[in-house]
Amino acid sequence: MTDATAVIMAAGRGTRMKSATPKVLHELCGRPLIAWAVAAAQDAGIGKVVVVDNPDRALEGHLPEGVEIAVQEQPKGTADAALAAASHFGDGPVLVLSGDVPLLTAEVIAGLIATHERERAAATMMTMELDDPGQLGRVIRTADGHVERVVEAKASGSDATPEQLALKEVNTGIYVFAGALLEDALRRVPTENAQGEAYLPDALVVLREDGHPIAAHVVEDPTVTLGINDRVDLATVRVHAQARINEAHMRAGVAIVDPATTYIDAGVTIGQDTRIEPGCTLKSGTAVGANCTLRNAYLDQAIVEDGVSIGPFAYLRPGTVVRNGAKVGTFVELKNSDIGEGTKVPHLSYVGDADVGENANLAAATITANYDFAKKHRTTIGNRVRTSVDTTLVAPVKLGDDAYTAAGSVITEDIPAGGLGVARARQKNISDYAARRKER
Repeated sequence: MTDATAVIMAAGRGTRMKSATPKVLHELCGRPLIAWAVAAAQDAGIGKVVVVDNPDRALEGHLPEGVEIAVQEQPKGTADAALAAASHFGDGPVLVLSGDVPLLTAEVIAGLIATHERERAAATMMTMELDDPGQLGRVIRTADGHVERVVEAKASGSDATPEQLALKEVNTGIYVFAGALLEDALRRVPTENAQGEAYLPDALVVLREDGHPIAAHVVEDPTVTLGINDRVDLATVRVHAQARINEAHMRAGVAIVDPATTYIDAGVTIGQDTRIEPGCTLKSGTAVGANCTLRNAYLDQAIVEDGVSIGPFAYLRPGTVVRNGAKVGTFVELKNSDIGEGTKVPHLSYVGDADVGENANLAAATITANYDFAKKHRTTIGNRVRTSVDTTLVAPVKLGDDAYTAAGSVITEDIPAGGLGVARARQKNISDYAARRKER
């Protein structure tokens, strides 16, 4: 744990997202954007994390425990946003991140802080070199290689000269400052620019004019600093985030047949030698054990133990637990149910709010009718139970160990252990039915 403080800028309205949801609360692989920045800082060993919000305080209740909120009362620029968190600054380094830059890693943050400490700088900025820098701020260096300042390069009202716009080194918007110097520097940032705002990079100029060294830390992988302004950017970043997640699982011993069609949220755990075939989605809160096989399956907050086979076209909804060696087959939907060890639900079934014992077999079109339009009720199915095709279990109902059901039954009463439940009308045949129809 370092003595650094992380300040994450998230006060912008994000109007280009065209959404009622604040930009940094848009989801990326199972986490809101802001949570990616928080996790990167915490994984880098930074114990104090402060998020700068706007007066709406839309982020309240959406941040991990222990993360504090500072409020920028008016949108007066990035330096003013950082100043809103001044009461949280300590004497250690202050890391400034953006809440809409989710691909930054703990390793990159650690490298930035290490450069800052090695250079004994008052501030260190993270930069990168791009062939097409676009509207990103250009880094101006002194003859000795230190940072002099950053010039804005916005399409309208730019203060940059053509020579400055030709530079390829750009500001990523990520900095480390000496905490003891930062507040005073922010208060002295000028606003004499085309936008009339206080820019955070200008705090570097203030510190340099005070005689303090300003360092730069160049990152080689530009994807880690990709920011999100609109939904197109979000889709672009999602590709990189998903590739990173899938690669980490594969390097840990998971077989992902086609990473391009496999969607795994951040935080999902998967055991070694599990095979994930094309078209699978594993949502946040899901855990899959070792030696499983998943085929074109959708798992949402589900727990799957070892040696389980799932799919194709299976849907495991929140609260589902599938025990060791079980099978969940084609077009099966499970919800808030516990499927026992070795049990098979081979195809075309819905099992909701049920506890199923070990080594049972639920035949095709086994349905639990668990809702009476007022309450959800549970179904209990014992060990080694065998349902026949087209069985409906109307909860609350209990099937004892080794019980059976007859095909086409609607079971509304408990079946004792070893018993057979038959609940269907007697068949009646009309032998001359076809001839009668013809006469009519």
